Amino acid sequence: MSKSAQQKIVQYLDEAHASEMALTRDLQAQIAMTPRGGYRNALQSHLRETREHARLVRDRASDLGSSSDPIQAMVGLAESTVGQLLALGKAPLSLLRGGSGEEKVLKNAKDACASEALEIATYTAIERLARSTGDEETAEMAASIREQEQRMLERIMREIPKLTASVVSAEVGGEPSYELSKTGAADVGRDLAEAGKRTARSTEARARRTARNARKVPGVAQAEGQVKGAVASEDDLAISNYEQLNVSDIVEKLPEISQVDLAKIDSYERRNQNRTTVLSRITSLRGKEPWPGYDEQSAEEIRKELTDADDERAKQVGSYERSHKNRTVVLSAADREAA
Repeated sequence: MSKSAQQKIVQYLDEAHASEMALTRDLQAQIAMTPRGGYRNALQSHLRETREHARLVRDRASDLGSSSDPIQAMVGLAESTVGQLLALGKAPLSLLRGGSGEEKVLKNAKDACASEALEIATYTAIERLARSTGDEETAEMAASIREQEQRMLERIMREIPKLTASVVSAEVGGEPSYELSKTGAADVGRDLAEAGKRTARSTEARARRTARNARKVPGVAQAEGQVKGAVASEDDLAISNYEQLNVSDIVEKLPEISQVDLAKIDSYERRNQNRTTVLSRITSLRGKEPWPGYDEQSAEEIRKELTDADDERAKQVGSYERSHKNRTVVLSAADREAA
């Protein structure tokens, strides 16, 4: 299997993993609102399957080298994060939608049909891609998961007429079949809200660690900045009140920022005012860091790194530092080692 084919399979697996993690949260909310019985049992069984699907997909992506591509790792993390946060945000809304409890369950069942159809399409694509590139292990895994998703979709479709009949009885006939308060929805709603806070905190920390590790790979920092700058707003830039500053003010501040932020401003400037003076100064400042991840380190971290550096490395640090942040601690350490 070629490297490009392997990377494409990993991309699809990362997307599937994000979808499975989002579905896990959504199923928890649906179960909380569904009265005890066959349909609730089916949802609980599928929740267990979904968690297993997420594990299988994650492990297979890891086997294929998901973590070896730093840019893909950041993309995968973003997709997983967005999927989970969207599902966590949707869960409380699921508790409020519709009129009676019966109608809420019916609406959730219809949403579940759409989710299952998306899952089926996702794993169909993964299976076809894997088989066409000779990855039979991934293809078999995708086919197995797709079959389970198809069975769940058929199960939900059989339930739709029954759930609709319950809505008629409750909202037309005035004979509700159960009370939503007795399903545990309120407790799960609180649990999901707390889970949302925990996920937001842990995801933010993971995002920082992943980005920092990725930037240690040569070229990734500038690539990251270019991508971010293509969609950045003024508030996203490292220089505050960027649009209100004149050219000389911007040029004066440019040496203080990292290679990531220089690339971001370069991309932002080109799609807005496109001023030659600003772009020329950025070009003069953009260059190879003394070592990958240098811009992410504090002055003290760099000072410690210099204790084991040779003369050439110390000179590189001194030259780069004088052109950029010009920190006294770093320059003193670099000059001392170079001497």
